[in-house]
Amino acid sequence: MILDSLAWFIVAIPLLLLTALAVELLLGLVSRRAASLPPGTLHKAAILMPAHNEAAGISRTIALLRPALDDNLRLIVIADNCSDDTAAIARAAGATVIERHDTALRGKGHALAFGRDWIKAQASQSAPDCSIPDCIVVVDADCEIDGAGLRLLIETACTSQRPVQSCYLLRSAADDGAMTQISNFAMLIKNRVRQRGAAALGSPAILGGTGMAFPWTLIETAPLATSHLVEDLVLGLHFARAGAAPVYLEAATTWSDPASQQDTLTQRTRWEQGYIQTALRHGVPVLLEGLLKLRPSLAWFGLSLLVPPLALLMSLSLLALAASGLLALFGASLLPALILAAAFFLIALLLALAWMRDGRQTVSAATLARIPLYILWKIPVYLRLASKRETEWVRTRRKGE
Repeated sequence: MILDSLAWFIVAIPLLLLTALAVELLLGLVSRRAASLPPGTLHKAAILMPAHNEAAGISRTIALLRPALDDNLRLIVIADNCSDDTAAIARAAGATVIERHDTALRGKGHALAFGRDWIKAQASQSAPDCSIPDCIVVVDADCEIDGAGLRLLIETACTSQRPVQSCYLLRSAADDGAMTQISNFAMLIKNRVRQRGAAALGSPAILGGTGMAFPWTLIETAPLATSHLVEDLVLGLHFARAGAAPVYLEAATTWSDPASQQDTLTQRTRWEQGYIQTALRHGVPVLLEGLLKLRPSLAWFGLSLLVPPLALLMSLSLLALAASGLLALFGASLLPALILAAAFFLIALLLALAWMRDGRQTVSAATLARIPLYILWKIPVYLRLASKRETEWVRTRRKGE
């Protein structure tokens, strides 16, 4: 009896998290892309683009955005603690540029707060072309979103009066390493398939840090000025709990090129550690808050938040499977191990189906077969979480730098 209870205890949490993931994956596979809103009133918006030492690529980013800019949509680049020519290059490319210098307060959150406060100050002084916009869009300096997607993002935010997150993906190229391509696929699962599934449940979208829009009435007083490693995730939690749950908009896609394989590992280390720290701190409280307030969408958001990155979840599940199987050898029931194994293989099947539907252009089948190596590649990330936690934002080097 004691061994049976121990076996069930070992598999309980991995089984719960695998079940939550399976629900989102299944709904993400069977749900169709939501229809976009019909054209409505043309709202005024401002794009805030935080840029830290982006001299190498910001002119290209601005050039891609320029066709969408007009009297109703302006671009404001925030040259944040730059030691290169980002500001001068952005001005030469036609953007409005403001510069921030504060090395004690680093990170995108502080840059966005600086940009928002600058807009408020300019509007209060009745500066030309600086009225308060209806909406703020955040686009990173290394990202692309086409004009139609951008306008749809703005109109959806203004119409719904909720934050809106586009589908944020990384492009895969033939010369990307296998680990980078699999990492891109993991991001596709998180940012497209799971977001689509969560949306089908009515659950808030997870903000991805770029390609997101906010009605001014929400962003005006939002707690932006933070040095948190995943300030976007924390901001989404703030809005979800306040009753303004972020919306997922798959019809608009934001693209970025991945970093090199080594820099991808560095980037994922920072993001995943920040995500795990935030999930451990907020996941259960949000889940309980949703249950107590009879808000099932918020409860699911808390549960979904507790689902760790794929590689970590699979690693923990395999460890739990091995431990429960070992207990079975000493007389415990085999049922816990069998149920966990079934859930594990169900996830593997759903991921394969997700690749067939959405991921073929991201990663090849041959590369996908290296997922066991990818899990081993990620182990140092999780060991570092236990031994040396990341606490400061560090810019990821772009490919070619």
